[in-house]
Amino acid sequence: MNYASAADPLAMVSRLAGAGMEAQSFRLKTVSQNIANARSTGGTPGADPYQRKTTVFAAELDRDIGALSVRVKRTGLDDSPFIVEHDPGNPAANADGDVKLPNVNLLIEMADMREANLSYEANLQMMKRARSMIAMTIDLLRSGS
Repeated sequence: MNYASAADPLAMVSRLAGAGMEAQSFRLKTVSQNIANARSTGGTPGADPYQRKTTVFAAELDRDIGALSVRVKRTGLDDSPFIVEHDPGNPAANADGDVKLPNVNLLIEMADMREANLSYEANLQMMKRARSMIAMTIDLLRSGS
């Protein structure tokens, strides 16, 4: 294992926080897709509509710094049932006049968006604090000389 960068706390914090920010950015992109497709029906009568996507994270050892980090493992699909509405005039309606709508709940998406945004901000603050602490340490070392 290469622990050379582990001696540089700013590099270590930057890598970990950067990985967290990247993962949360991907999550925000997934939430945005869900919101954009919240009313997207199938293209043909009775066809399945857009299916809600989820982001699956995984812990991963960053060998360069010798610490666990986060990465996006994959995009999953929510297997909760589709919403069915009676709308005989809709081009996606089946023979009974029912239309399948996406299994996207806007309230859940907004909560997911808020959580991802807060996690992103926390990682950003971690980077800022680490830089500030390093700068204060350097200032202390300079003034002590």
